[in-house]
Formats: sequence, C-alpha cells, structure tokens
Amino acid sequence: MIFAIEEINNSSQLLPGIKLGYQIYDSCTSVPVSVHIAFQLSNGRDPVFYKGGNCSQSGVVMATVGDSGSTTSISMSRIMRSFNIPLVSYFATCACLSNKQQFPTFFRTIPSDLFQADALAKLVKHFGWTWIGAIHSDSDYGNNGMASFLETALREGICVEYTESFFRTNPQSKIRKVADVIRSSTAVVVVAFTALGEMKVLLEELARDPPPPRQWIASEAWITDPNLMSFSFCAGAIGVAIQQSVIPGLREFLLDLSPSEVALSPLLTEFWQDAFNCSLTKTPDLDKRACDGTEDLKTLKSPYTETSQLRVTNMMYKAVYAIAHAIHNAVCKEKNATIQCDKHIRLQPKQVFVELKKINFSQNGYRVSFDVNGDPVAFYELVNWQKSESGVIELVTVGYYDASLPKGQEFQINRNLTWVEGGTQVPVSVCSESCPPGTYKVLQKGKPICCYDCTLCPEGEISNFTDSPDCFLCPKEFWPNTKKDACFPKPVEFLSFNEVLSIILAAFSISGACLAIITAGVFFHHRTTPIVRANNSELSFLLLFSLTLCFLCSLTFIGAPSDWSCMLRHTAFGITFVLCISCVLGKTIVVLMAFRATLPGSNVMKWFGPLQQRMTVVALTFIQILICIAWLVVSPPFPVKNLTTYKDKIILECALGSAVGFWAVLGYIGLLAVFCFVLAVLARKLPDNFNEAKMITFSMLIFCAVWITFIPAYVSSPGKFTVAVEIFAILASSFGLILCIFAPKCFIILFQPEKNTKKYLMNKH
Repeated sequence: MIFAIEEINNSSQLLPGIKLGYQIYDSCTSVPVSVHIAFQLSNGRDPVFYKGGNCSQSGVVMATVGDSGSTTSISMSRIMRSFNIPLVSYFATCACLSNKQQFPTFFRTIPSDLFQADALAKLVKHFGWTWIGAIHSDSDYGNNGMASFLETALREGICVEYTESFFRTNPQSKIRKVADVIRSSTAVVVVAFTALGEMKVLLEELARDPPPPRQWIASEAWITDPNLMSFSFCAGAIGVAIQQSVIPGLREFLLDLSPSEVALSPLLTEFWQDAFNCSLTKTPDLDKRACDGTEDLKTLKSPYTETSQLRVTNMMYKAVYAIAHAIHNAVCKEKNATIQCDKHIRLQPKQVFVELKKINFSQNGYRVSFDVNGDPVAFYELVNWQKSESGVIELVTVGYYDASLPKGQEFQINRNLTWVEGGTQVPVSVCSESCPPGTYKVLQKGKPICCYDCTLCPEGEISNFTDSPDCFLCPKEFWPNTKKDACFPKPVEFLSFNEVLSIILAAFSISGACLAIITAGVFFHHRTTPIVRANNSELSFLLLFSLTLCFLCSLTFIGAPSDWSCMLRHTAFGITFVLCISCVLGKTIVVLMAFRATLPGSNVMKWFGPLQQRMTVVALTFIQILICIAWLVVSPPFPVKNLTTYKDKIILECALGSAVGFWAVLGYIGLLAVFCFVLAVLARKLPDNFNEAKMITFSMLIFCAVWITFIPAYVSSPGKFTVAVEIFAILASSFGLILCIFAPKCFIILFQPEKNTKKYLMNKH
C-alpha cells in the first residue's frame, strides 16, 4: 500500500501536485478491533466524537482500504456507510457484501465468492465427481461461500455426503471430529472452503493419522499458501487462485530498507528481527544477537522478497489506485492537454464514493472497474499442487476461470494435472457407478439422488445413454435389441411361400386341385357309364370345377397381403364354396326328387329338371355374389399391420373391413351346408346302390364339423396361424367333399367295373 501511494504521489498524470496521506491499522482479524478502527476512521483524527452537524472537525478520511477478512469488512462497512466513506477491500470475498442495500459503500478488487463457488462447482462437475465431502470455516467467509457452492452444486447434480464447519479457535475435540468424518467418509473428493487459519489447524490434526487418499478442492484463501504445501498427503490438490501478477518496482522498493528505517516501524522491526534472527531494540533479547547493519535483504529468501507471483498484493495495489482515480476524477480536470487539480476543494467522502462507481482504468495491464454491486470482473487461475523431481510440492497454474466469457466457456484447462498421491488418472468419486445404456436409475430410499441402483429397462423400452433417469418406449414399429440400448424395426411376419408350413399347405392345395381335375377326367372318360349318368353328371362336373377353385383359392391366402389379395381371398373363398355347396345341395335334391318321382302319379321331376337345377345353383351362388359385392363396396378387406398380437414383431394380415360382411359370407355358407346336411339325412335310407345321399351326409358332416371348429380356432390363433387355420379349413372341407362324394364312384369305375351297370344300380337292398 505504501509503495502504491508513493507511486501515485510521484506521478505527473494521476493527482499531479496533490499528495495522498495514509494511516495504517492492524485489525488482527478481530471484529471488536475492526469496529474500533472504523469508528476512529469515521471520526477523522480527532480524539473525541463530535455530536454537532459536522461530525469530523479535521482530517476527514476520504476512503478506506480493507479489510482482508469478510467478517471484519462487514462490521466496518456497516459503520462507515453512515458517513458515506467507501471501503475498498482487497481480500474480503463473501458474496453477502455484494448486497448494496446493506453495504452501499463497499467495493472490492477481488471477485465475490459467488463466482468462486460457481468455479469450484463447475470444476467438480468437469471431472465427473458427483459424491463429495464439504468443509468450511464457521465464519461469514466460509458459511456464505459454502452456501453458494452447495446451491450451485445442487444445480449441477452433485451430491454432498457431509458438510462440516469449524473455526480455528474451536476445542481440539471439534477439530478431531471433523478430521474423523473425512477419514471415515466414502467420498474421495473434499471441497474445503476455509480460511488459511482453519485449514492449517485441520491439516495438522489430519497429519497425526493421515486419512485414505483424498482429492482436495481448495478455495483461494489457502491454495496458494506455501506453508501448507508441507503436508504431503495433500499433493494433487486443485483449486482456484487469485490471478498472479508482477508489480514493476515493488521488489526494489521492498529491498530498499535500512535498519534505521526499519526501527521506525514496529511492524518492520518484528519482520526484520524474525528474518535475520537479531534484535533492533535497545533492550536486546538474550537469545538473539544485536543487529549490526550488515543484514542484506537481497540475500534473504522469504515470501517478503518473492515478488514474481503476487496475488493478494496486486489486489491491494489495485484498491489503492482505484481510490486515487476516484479522487482524481473528483478534483482534477484536463484543460488544454494539461491536468489541473483543485488543491483547495473541500472534498467529501461521498464524492469519492460516487466517483468510485464510475472508474474504469488499466494498471500494469489489468483492468480495474466495478459493477453495480461493487464487484470486479471475476477471473481466477486454476492451480494444482504438483510434486517436483526433488519431491517438493510446487504450485502450478493449469487453467483459468473467466466469468466474462460466454456461458459454458468460462472454465478452461490447458495443462496436465497431478492427482491425489501423484496419480495421472482422474480419481473416481461417486456414490453409485454409472448406469450403462439399457438401464435406468432407481434412487435408493433415504439417500441423495446420486445414490441409486441400475435397473434393466422394462420390455419394449430402451435407454440409449449413460445414467438415464428413465427408459422410453420404442416407436410403434420398432423393438429394442437384446441390450435394450437401441430400437430396431420389428420383423414383419406373414404366411410367406418360403415357409415350410406354407409349402405344405400349398402342396395340399395343388394336390387337391389336381385330384379334382383327375376325377373330372375319369368321369368325363366314363361319362356314358351308368354310375356317372345316374349321379347327375352335369352337377358332378360343376361340383368338381368348384372344388378345383376351392383348392386353388387357398393359395391366395399365402404371401404378403395387399389390397387386391385381401379382397380376392375372402370373396373367392365365399363364392367358390357357395358354388360347391349349391351343387351338393342340387345333387341332394335330385336324389330326393328322383325317388319321389317313382311313386305312382308323381310328376315332381318335371319341376326339378336340369334347367331348374342349373337355376338353383346360379340363384344360390348369385346371392353370395351380391353379399360379397355389398361387402366390397361398404367396407372391403384391407392389409393392416397388427402391432398388438405380438410385442416384438409385426403381423401383416388382412383386416376384415366389415365384420358383418365377413360373417354374412360365412353364415350364408353355413346356412346352405346345414340345409344340405338336413336333406342328405332325410335321403340316407333310400336304396344303397343308387343313393349317394349317404356320402353327401358324411361329406356335409365333415364340412360342418370343420367349419364349426374353425370359428374358435380362427378367433384364438395368433398372427399368421390365423391364415393357416383358414387355409386348413378350406382344404379339409374340400377334401372331405371330394373324397366322400367321388372316391367311392371312382373306385367302382376303376376297380369294380362289374358294378358299373344299370342292373346293379337298379337292384334294391
């Protein structure tokens, strides 16, 4: 401070012709002492307080530099604000001092702890530490700083295992308790927002029984202190520090001291005696020799002579210059390129206070200005305690934090760090290991959010990043892989021609069609024989034709459904089966009418001759055609992706469109089949040789049984098996008809031709 004031007093640019005076007090970091000093400064240099309108009669203090502690600065600022005396601190960092309602005249050249807390929280977050311990001084500096840090840490998702506070004057049992908490904790990282005095006391206690490896994260109050670097178990500590700087001329000023000058200052006298282990007093200490004037500061190696890495000193330097610039702006004006200052102006502290708000200058390359809260732009160096080759812990700058940069870019690391125990790998400090993709976090009951269990995602859900708080469903047409960390398109399933089941069904379908064609060929070749002629050959050929179509229509159910195939498969099935049943019904009616025609006086056959038989088949089939047309017009079948039957695959199938239309088609077929079955039962006792009603009864019995069992099987079969059930029903009923009705006749035609005579057929048994 003295150096800066002398520099200013010798300057021709700053306050030319005006000398600044000063008075230095030692607050001893004590609130009572600092309060006493504040009252003294507020009262000027008078020995008593005045109660009149002018409180200070002489020697009014324009501004104050100090104090170094937050608590003492709070006490002083509360007193001095009443007198509008600005207080510019160089080391009081408590964020509470930014409150202009409580501390309107307070300024500082060191950043607020609000920025330091943000920097420390971002530092912890940057290295992935989510489980930490926290200790702090039980003071305004520690309490407010830790409160700001915890608030920021919570936003960053960092959990705190413990928070302990203490003060250097606490009983040893209290210090020991804090040390034991650090030793027994599971958190590897410890954030220490403490003053130098508290940290020294704590580390001395920990040194008695060193804890497991701990990664220390330090506040600026203690990270740069060289004395603490002797605690080897703290090697690898990282923290934020005030920006280092060099003040030109300071070293020469500090070294330019003679014993006579030192003797005039009690403070310098104490320093001199401790540095050179000699005595300057008239009553020398018996344990020390008398100083003889040969002592040379240039040969001394101590923090006093080390000016290459000034930190707090530069804050003091800037504080003095800030006040000088404020006074300069209040009393000096530039006229004709020369600066003129009014030496006789009655300057008031309030004027200096007002000008301090507006200052903005550079000193030794560093900007000095204050925001609306009286704070400077925050800039910290990131420093690391690294062991040198000789085993000595050194302070190494590895990065910086600049609050003026855009959000997210404030924090930069530009050099390798050394970690706890000299390691090169970032230590891990988490309550629970990260949950891999495919799992999600489930919080452990009664513990912080950083403590959780990893649970596999439920069926159909995935998580595709680490530490997912929840799983999310795949899109409708997608399904998770086995690891449940990605969604893949569901396989599309339908009854394709490549499947074994399809090949078997297609083989039976084609075999049935071939069998019907071969049967028709046999009947056509033997069309003049009695057994073919006796069984209404025209209806027989039409029935075989319809059976061929029935067998072939089952092929339309195989393959990927499309708009046309969906409409074709159901309508073709409905029409061909009605044609088939109509022919069987016609044959049954012919049998009944034929035997009734043999009764005396009966002419019933003329009402059911060949023309009427054809018209009956056409009429019954036409009704089904009308039903199918209505179905296709109103709501035809269409292909649809069935996503509900199976969760992990898509069933490509034909939706019915109109369920009424589908069941109307089936119902009509069933109605004809039942009617045909009833007529066949009525005709079953007619003479055997001529009567094919018994075979029709068996065929209709099989037909009805197949389709009655088809309904529940169709409804309950999943996916492509629904189609397979439908094909099976078509083939089973078709084979039932062709085998029951035509197999016996073909057997007689081919293997028992002796029975294929009119005489045999006319015999009654």
